[in-house]
Amino acid sequence: MAEIRLRKQEADSSDHIDSEEEKLPEEKFVDELANTIPQGTDKTPEILDSALKDLPDRWKNWVIRGIFTWIMICGFALIIYGGPLALMVTTLLVQVKCFQEIISIGYQVYRIHGLPWFRSLSWYFLLTSNYFFYGENLVDYFGVVINRVEYLKFLVTYHRFLSFALYCIGFVWFVLSLVKKYYMKQFSLFAWTHVSLLIVVTQSYLIIQNIFEGLIWFIVPVSMIICNDVMAYMFGFFFGKTPLIKLSPKKTWEGFIGGGFATVLFGLLFSYILCHYQYFVCPIVYSEKLGSMSMTCQPSYLFTPQDYSLNVLGISKTISVFPFIWHSIALSLFSSIIGPFGGFFASGFKRAFKIKDFGDMIPGHGGIMDRFDCQFLMATFVNVYISSFIRTPSPSKLLTQIYNLKPEQQLQIYSALKENLFGLLH
Repeated sequence: MAEIRLRKQEADSSDHIDSEEEKLPEEKFVDELANTIPQGTDKTPEILDSALKDLPDRWKNWVIRGIFTWIMICGFALIIYGGPLALMVTTLLVQVKCFQEIISIGYQVYRIHGLPWFRSLSWYFLLTSNYFFYGENLVDYFGVVINRVEYLKFLVTYHRFLSFALYCIGFVWFVLSLVKKYYMKQFSLFAWTHVSLLIVVTQSYLIIQNIFEGLIWFIVPVSMIICNDVMAYMFGFFFGKTPLIKLSPKKTWEGFIGGGFATVLFGLLFSYILCHYQYFVCPIVYSEKLGSMSMTCQPSYLFTPQDYSLNVLGISKTISVFPFIWHSIALSLFSSIIGPFGGFFASGFKRAFKIKDFGDMIPGHGGIMDRFDCQFLMATFVNVYISSFIRTPSPSKLLTQIYNLKPEQQLQIYSALKENLFGLLH
């Protein structure tokens, strides 16, 4: 027995030595990476630093985080005031910055190998992806107008083919850039870039789609995530005692539950307020008469008060409620229960590289990606929710498809519609 135990110990020790010897170079330089990536929670403007120097670190971070939270909320309100175009441009800028922060980590990990074209290829694939996804949005919502411009009609008709051709250029570029002895590293980078595109670009594409359904489908979910993040931090800061998840040691059950209740209440109140304004509830469509985007409409059923009968303890009462309120409950539950897991995912990603933040753009918070990790997951849910329970066929999309048909096929559809409408009118 003693001999068997001794052999087992020798095997364990040899395994340990082998694992150290076989450790990948990037794993050996993770500590160096942690010192290379800027840390936003450690960055404080000199004015604030001197003004708060007498406070304990815990309260100093609380104050700095609070100040920049309000700055971001006010900035968000200002962008909403700027209208849908300002929101779409902001979404694109946020997407680019998030992509840059993720790619920078990959670049720092692999720069020791001196691999060629990583940054150039990453940004090329970002441009190609945006051409495809944003082009899809333009075709969907402005296809009728674009089709009437002769030199743009080609871009609409062959949009997907052109997008694929651009991707093939990047694909061939990558293959030609392969370097002997570093094939595995380069293919890891290729996968890194594509996963980053999946996380960032496709989510921003869905956000644009949500905006076109009506600003309320963008503003309410984004605000719910902000509320949940702020209130979970507040409840955790003052009452948190029970750890929630190992990936984020500072997250507590008290913060998670308190933030969830606050988010549901906030969602109900905020949704009720926004339902009163056409600016927020009307789908965004292109008006040929105005020559610009229009946000005026007859509010749909969702945003028109409906009477509901309640019977509680034998007492009957009728209440008038916007149907969107019921949907806002579903959105708030997702943002408070599942939404935080976007943050936990990001925490696990950062822990893998021993970094606290993705960047240092926002003092007390970190990088842009640190603040939008939950937003991307929420945007996907909202888009799926609208597609499953809300959206009806879009006339503009149908017209775009009809314009792409041959003249005889268009006449066939015209005749069928004419017969159908004639029967309805007479």
